[in-house]
Amino acid sequence: MIYNNSLFRYFFLITFLGLTTARLQAQVPVFTKQDSLRGSITEERAWWDLVHYNLNMHLNPADSSIRGMNAIAYRVLQEKQVMQIDLQPPMRIDKITQEGKSLTFFREGNAYLVTLTAPQKIGAINKVEVFYSGKPQVSERPPWSGGITWSRDKQGNPFVATSCQGDGASLWWPCKDHMYDEPDSMQINVTVPKQLVEVSNGRLRKVVDNPDGTRTFYWAVTNPINNYGVNVNLGDYVHFSEVYKGEKGNLDCQYYVLRDNLSKAKKQFKEVPRMLKAFEHWFGPYPFYEDGFKLVEVPYLGMEHQSSVTYGNGYKNGYLGNDLSSTGWGLKFDFIIVHESGHEWFANNITYKDAADMWIHESFTAYSETLFLDYYYGKKAGNEYVIGTRKKIHNDRPIIGYYHVNYPGSGDMYYKGANMLHTLRQLINDDDKWRSILRGLNKEFYHQTVTTQQIENYLAKQANLDLNAFFNQYLRDVRVPKLEYKIINNKIAYRWANCLESFNMPVKVTINGQEKWLKPETTWKEITGSSTGKFVVDANFYVNSSQVSYND
Repeated sequence: MIYNNSLFRYFFLITFLGLTTARLQAQVPVFTKQDSLRGSITEERAWWDLVHYNLNMHLNPADSSIRGMNAIAYRVLQEKQVMQIDLQPPMRIDKITQEGKSLTFFREGNAYLVTLTAPQKIGAINKVEVFYSGKPQVSERPPWSGGITWSRDKQGNPFVATSCQGDGASLWWPCKDHMYDEPDSMQINVTVPKQLVEVSNGRLRKVVDNPDGTRTFYWAVTNPINNYGVNVNLGDYVHFSEVYKGEKGNLDCQYYVLRDNLSKAKKQFKEVPRMLKAFEHWFGPYPFYEDGFKLVEVPYLGMEHQSSVTYGNGYKNGYLGNDLSSTGWGLKFDFIIVHESGHEWFANNITYKDAADMWIHESFTAYSETLFLDYYYGKKAGNEYVIGTRKKIHNDRPIIGYYHVNYPGSGDMYYKGANMLHTLRQLINDDDKWRSILRGLNKEFYHQTVTTQQIENYLAKQANLDLNAFFNQYLRDVRVPKLEYKIINNKIAYRWANCLESFNMPVKVTINGQEKWLKPETTWKEITGSSTGKFVVDANFYVNSSQVSYND
């Protein structure tokens, strides 16, 4: 997803209850049964495991409607008979069948509870067909509000795109709308007006012209895919391509842009092989060689749809031509190409199980911007960029959200999260090891859904550090640790303040021009030094510092 605090604008008045000493006293958000039906692994979800989606749909830009059928193949884990399928109004499920027989179902808000009649034997792979139709929610401010964008290009041709992170894929197609379970593969078949081109995830298998003046595009995804990573894009597209010679061999890179923007795209999209080279260096091989890489122009800013990254950055460097870091380094790359493609590793390869852990997507991907600059322009450039993004941090509420109710944490998951990872990199103090940890993450959790605890444990083990207090401070608390120090004759006393009692992170400082590692705790410690000269904390640590008086 793209950095913009307005994505979380409706969260800013709500902070977390003091569940631990890390949390501030605050109003508790009010959650409903609908939040639980959407955000939890309900009994009606837990007994079956997704195997394959075969999504068929007719997209009609003339009246902004959709109709279609999703065939859901699943493996039976427990012998249950009631299945939850999600679809949000104004879309509706018209019929559900299994083995040719219509099934009964009832709607509870955004969830449909379906009673199966055929025996569900453990280990069996069964299928239900879900027929649906309606006019899906229109996105008022894509991609920060979910739905479909129905627009037109300068020539008046329909220009249509989906975007639904957070609000849910069930805004426009029936599915198991929880991130913990991904299908192993997926077919996406979309019928559209004949003069237009439709682009979705994976590889284009065929295009069929229909007698009624429509055309159907058949796309196949051979890797696991999360729900919000599925997309449909429609326009008067032209296409060009190239082959990137990557770590796993040849990677097909396909580009779909509006006809008028072809020449600009051929110039701007040279950023793609640069991005791939840098990210394969830091993160390991691109995770979806089998499905290829696509960049698709859309009528909104952009989004990390798997193997079908969407782009609307105006063919400019920076974020719509602006530098989010105010350092100048942010204009050295196309923000949308770099950031949204970074999500192929952190979001699409490694995917959170619960929305509360969205930081796993956004913190690592926000830090990918720094790593891109580091790769091409050196470590100093990357350091200056990530430090420059700190002005985007609000410290309004914790980065981790509430579990089981589809509730993400603060928008600080972007640049506070990136600065947390940058601080961790300083603690590891070995860039080769840091790189091996990032690559190891993408290998260890390849094509998996994960929890925060799994990521924390992996990082701590590979770094050989006790990081419990570190993660509790930066992920579960809103305070920025402050290194307080005072000069007492020829001694310097120091401690951590504005933090958890357990916070004990080492920190690099410069005293009288000499670099030194300190190991502060929340009680005063002393070192022998001179009362003259400067005491400076390394700016690469996301902390504050202040000199206090002798009596404090």
